[in-house]
Amino acid sequence: MYDKELACHILEQVLQSSQTIMARFEPVHSVADFTQSAGGMEKFDSICMLLITIGESLKNLDKVTRGELLLNYPEIEWKKVKGLRGIISHQYFDVNVEGIFDVCDEKLTPLISVVKAMLTDIRS
Repeated sequence: MYDKELACHILEQVLQSSQTIMARFEPVHSVADFTQSAGGMEKFDSICMLLITIGESLKNLDKVTRGELLLNYPEIEWKKVKGLRGIISHQYFDVNVEGIFDVCDEKLTPLISVVKAMLTDIRS
């Protein structure tokens, strides 16, 4: 068994970061909204930083739960979520803006739903 309190704490951090990204992404309607202004690039940079924290947190969650927890929620491609952290961190100047846009536009809402379900399951 793993430390459920610590797992919940990590999941709450993932949830908070994901919700912050969604709030920052709300006015973004196209890739150009990131790339066509200094403000857009600042928004892009801040979102990338939060994506790094999500990936790192999930890697830590995997350690804390000895790889048990994430396997129970296959609807999320956890390896890709954690892998995005490495791409952004180590290949920052080559990060695909379209890819980050798609992550924000299509992948975060399902992630938020699953993380909420995970928190509910752990606490019950």
